[in-house]
Amino acid sequence: MAKAKKAAKGSTSRKKYVYFFGDGNAEGTGKMRNLLGGKGANLAEMCSIGIPVPAGFTITTEVCTYYYDHGKKYPPELEKQVLDNIRKIERAMGGKKFGDVKNPLLLSVRSGARVSMPGMMETVLNLGLNDEIVESMIAKTQNPRFGWDSYRRFVQTYGDVVMGVTAEGKEHDPYEVAIDAIKERRGITSDLDMTVEDLKELVVTFKKIIKERSGQDFPSDPMEQIWGGIGAVFGSWNGARAITYRRINGIPQ
Repeated sequence: MAKAKKAAKGSTSRKKYVYFFGDGNAEGTGKMRNLLGGKGANLAEMCSIGIPVPAGFTITTEVCTYYYDHGKKYPPELEKQVLDNIRKIERAMGGKKFGDVKNPLLLSVRSGARVSMPGMMETVLNLGLNDEIVESMIAKTQNPRFGWDSYRRFVQTYGDVVMGVTAEGKEHDPYEVAIDAIKERRGITSDLDMTVEDLKELVVTFKKIIKERSGQDFPSDPMEQIWGGIGAVFGSWNGARAITYRRINGIPQ
């Protein structure tokens, strides 16, 4: 299991950094925007009034402040609180298990702030997919195209957002170059015309692109994926787009 890396040492507090919502219950409320961010507060409120929101949890804005105040380290309590809340999601979602091959649960890591910053921070969807779990998802849905298209999109997004594999300088997006190569070879123009075999090929190619450009393998361990996603969202708070947006709109850093 991957650890919450770079946790700060020496704290003895038991501060609550993670708030659960799901199964008609929420630990937060719509009035807690400063702590849960606008998205987290609204999800908690919707859950509390009976809207069927899929279960999840919100990591508080205090963790982002702590992260930057402590040299990009997490509070030592965070790892256990995240793991405990993943277990809560699994129970609320009918016993699906994050990282389980037979009955997999997929998660998304989404950004939020006290003040809306549309498009400025990062999101990663479908965390938990790997070579084995995609086959399980296909068996459950009887839809190979859905499974492999979801997987190739996840690898592409994760490689971009988490592992920093993007176009450099004036070059074209390396993932889109790979997609265009398949289309040209097969004489097609639309992504919808790609076959399941084409999508499988793209997953392999995207992983090679990530390895060649980052020097690291795409992580198959779902727990490593989730911590990578969390770190990418915190990192995006100080991305150039977000800093400029806050400056222009007078939002505190």
